[in-house]
Amino acid sequence: MGYPKIVHTEEGMRDGLQIESADIPIAAKIRLLNALSETGLKEINVGSFVSPKYTPQMAGIDELVTGFTPKPGVRYTYTALNDKGVERAQAYTPPLSPRVHEFSTRVDMCDAFAQRNTNRTQAQQMAAWPKQIEKAVAKGATEGGMSISNVWGSNWIGEVPFEQHMLMFDRMYRMWEEAGIKVTKIGMADATGWNMPHQVERTLQGIKERWPSIKDFNLHLHNARGVALASIYAALKVLDGDDTLRMQSSIGGMAGCPYCGMGRAAMMIATEDLMHMLEEMGIHTGVDLYKLIEAVWLAEGIVGHPLFGFVSKAGPRPRFDKLYAMDMPHIETLEQAKHFIRGPKAYEGAHSPWKEPITSWMRSEAPGYKEKPAQAKEAPAQPKLVAR
Repeated sequence: MGYPKIVHTEEGMRDGLQIESADIPIAAKIRLLNALSETGLKEINVGSFVSPKYTPQMAGIDELVTGFTPKPGVRYTYTALNDKGVERAQAYTPPLSPRVHEFSTRVDMCDAFAQRNTNRTQAQQMAAWPKQIEKAVAKGATEGGMSISNVWGSNWIGEVPFEQHMLMFDRMYRMWEEAGIKVTKIGMADATGWNMPHQVERTLQGIKERWPSIKDFNLHLHNARGVALASIYAALKVLDGDDTLRMQSSIGGMAGCPYCGMGRAAMMIATEDLMHMLEEMGIHTGVDLYKLIEAVWLAEGIVGHPLFGFVSKAGPRPRFDKLYAMDMPHIETLEQAKHFIRGPKAYEGAHSPWKEPITSWMRSEAPGYKEKPAQAKEAPAQPKLVAR
């Protein structure tokens, strides 16, 4: 059946910058947003329309959206947690994209995090379900959604068993069903980084088996324990061509949550790592990885510290026109490793023990290579794999 349809949102401007210094100039944020717009990313969250009392990093959101240069074909989304925030954002639509109104019931599996993050208990969240469903019925909605935060556990209550979060989904599903509205979308958020690939796989399999009408899946995974990319891979293997997988990531993995007890350690999947994996799996993203990496480097300069991705340091797996010079000097530092974009000037002065140029017949065998090196040697005989 193939892989699911991918809908990706870049969260560096929102989930990323909200955990960084509130003193970052708006002009620097505009430069970063403009750089991201040129990478081929299809959807970028520009920030949050929230009270600066609670999130001072978003205090200049109005100036940001009036100062950046929108790129045709890019959706610019935003986060708003109440009607006042939505009203503020509507004044800038366009360039912001119209908000798609969807009816959904939501709950957090961790009562402690619900109170820390939304100032509401889990019971209060659940008490709001009937009203949300009533609104959907009044609007004539035929489809609804449901979502759970801290699906697999949290730092305050520990692990949430499969049966427990599936029971919570089932309670929501039955309420929608009783109202005559089909559930077609489901969301799973993981602010405290408790996702594990085998658990993500089991949850998705359970959902598809129990509720075949659900074809639209959202995974908002944090990478606090370093396995979120593996969890996305698990999702790609479970879902198929009839499904849609929505996911969010952040350049350099820059992200965090002041309410989860880990701050910047509650990072997200680095967008450059995610896009690289998708491309290597044959899932075309339309993203220029080299421009994306330069945006990561720009972000590192703006926030004043290294970010957490891997591809921004080692570079993508090089194609034939990007293969390394075989007689390049010793590469030891991260700055020298940037030669994959900056060229030989990145390693000027590095130690080089080679007395003669290094050549190899293997370079002529590289996919897409068109011209053999002048000193290439004849390839030795290669062993063949045989069936036993």
